[in-house]
Amino acid sequence: MIKCIASDMDGTLLNSKEKISEENKKVIEMAQAKGVEVVIATGRSYKEARHALDAAELKCSVISLNGAVVWDEEGNVVVSNPIGLDDFKKARKLLDEYNLHYEIYTNEGTYTYSKDQSVASLIDILVSAMPEINPLYIAEKANERFELDLVTLIDDYDQLYNIPDIEFYKLLVYSGNIPLLEEFGGKLKQQTPLAISSSGPGNLEITSIDAQKGKALSDFVAERKIDLSDTMAIGDSFNDISMFEKVGKPIAMGNAPVEIKQLCGEETLSNNENGVAKAIWKALNDK
Repeated sequence: MIKCIASDMDGTLLNSKEKISEENKKVIEMAQAKGVEVVIATGRSYKEARHALDAAELKCSVISLNGAVVWDEEGNVVVSNPIGLDDFKKARKLLDEYNLHYEIYTNEGTYTYSKDQSVASLIDILVSAMPEINPLYIAEKANERFELDLVTLIDDYDQLYNIPDIEFYKLLVYSGNIPLLEEFGGKLKQQTPLAISSSGPGNLEITSIDAQKGKALSDFVAERKIDLSDTMAIGDSFNDISMFEKVGKPIAMGNAPVEIKQLCGEETLSNNENGVAKAIWKALNDK
């Protein structure tokens, strides 16, 4: 019997308009009413995740930044797994050597040194991932991160070291040059113990080795005395693999890459077809 459901956001719970559908919302609330724990496991910051959840009026615990920070339903930090300062500086040095654009996620917010580069990079990634969507709409959503104060512009990342008690949670790297990203990722693995994953083509997500969705979910269910065998994880990308490998019921989205579908062995509909709702409904009614 499923007692906990972990859902990814982008490409999973959210449709291509970055909204939670009414059907997904209703089925999640139905599961919660039956006593099932529902947790969002995302690469997004808590602020960005909450923006989407609040729009749908959904209340859930959140594993943010791939497990770097875990939040309860009331918005309190339960666990944080920041990147060690030495490893963070090594990663930054290598990123600069490769001339790669990146954003920094911290306990004080998300930062970029170039709005134009952040917007352009995100547009390129989203257009390649969702070619059916109007590029003008994608550009509007990319700019919305700044309009909603979800990302802060900073002249020099070195200024962040002067913020008292700052914690560095994630480096989000953008590039349309996939071979360059792969070369950088391989070099970073040689130089640091950091975790490297990806939420789609053209990006890398760098976190502490302890900040992975699978580990965070394992700790989350253990605290609630729920077995991983009674846990379901739904996702569409490679940063969901650590969850899929641990839970009793991994479910791939219909829009997931073939490698993810093969790993899970079971798939639902796409994120534009209320795939999360279908997966949860089936699990709750599976005898």
